[in-house]
Amino acid sequence: MPIKRRHFLALGSFSTLCLAFLTQKLNKPQASNSVNVEEAIATKYASTLETPLRFVAVADTGTGDKGQYAVAQAMMRYHQQKPYKLVILAGDNIYNNGEIEKINAVFERPYQELLNQGVKFQACLGNHDIRTANGEPQVNYPGFNMSGRYYTFRQDAVQFFALDTNHNADWEPQLTWLDKELSQSKAPWKIVFGHHQIYSSGHYGLNQPFVKTLTPIFQKHGVQLYINGHDHHYERTRSINGTTYLTCGAGAGKRPVGTSAWTEIAKSELSFAAINLYSDRLEISGINTKSVIFDRGIIPMKSI
Repeated sequence: MPIKRRHFLALGSFSTLCLAFLTQKLNKPQASNSVNVEEAIATKYASTLETPLRFVAVADTGTGDKGQYAVAQAMMRYHQQKPYKLVILAGDNIYNNGEIEKINAVFERPYQELLNQGVKFQACLGNHDIRTANGEPQVNYPGFNMSGRYYTFRQDAVQFFALDTNHNADWEPQLTWLDKELSQSKAPWKIVFGHHQIYSSGHYGLNQPFVKTLTPIFQKHGVQLYINGHDHHYERTRSINGTTYLTCGAGAGKRPVGTSAWTEIAKSELSFAAINLYSDRLEISGINTKSVIFDRGIIPMKSI
């Protein structure tokens, strides 16, 4: 049956509308793949009832100034809402020269409430810390719980590996130790922390020597997270060969930060990182001094 003129015009209009709709959909900017993956993971795990292993991480803290107290108070508020028993303290614990006689002013008083609640701090040495007696007084200080200049400890499903990343570290034996300890670890989650950055968009930038020496070991043994300070900002990278790099060096002061090809988020903001670790994923939150969560990231145990 021949198509009447009004039917032809109606079909033409419908086709035009369909074409416009498809063009709009194709031209609409799409979210990055990493964001889509994180949203999918968040949806997948939204109904979990598992109680996580919760800890926080912060670095470049030891000033005793108002910035350190502001972050410490935010850490305490977070503890009141979501109790945790562990703080990773990623170096530059005592400014400016690692003088242990300042320990009350730059550690015990700012974190007194957390310490009174039984929160344990696990520290590593920063470049300012080794200016006095090469950091040995801090290694021996009970409140930092360091069993050496580099050491490992385990909590539930995660094993932590603390490094001495300073220029005068015993690098050859330390790298041999790290490779061996990682290879022997049966923990499903492996987290390494040290003071110096590897991937950073801040003042110190990309650390090529560490990319060459440390990242192959991380990739070989499936290290999921590296935590550092040194650069005074917050930055979380995308997964790089299976490892996410987390800078949390704005524990007392801050510097400007840009972005790089590897950056998921970067903020020049006084802050700390809160980590919730489940059997199937690790959740990272960046939290500022107003207790605002400005970053949420998820590292799945296995890709979805």
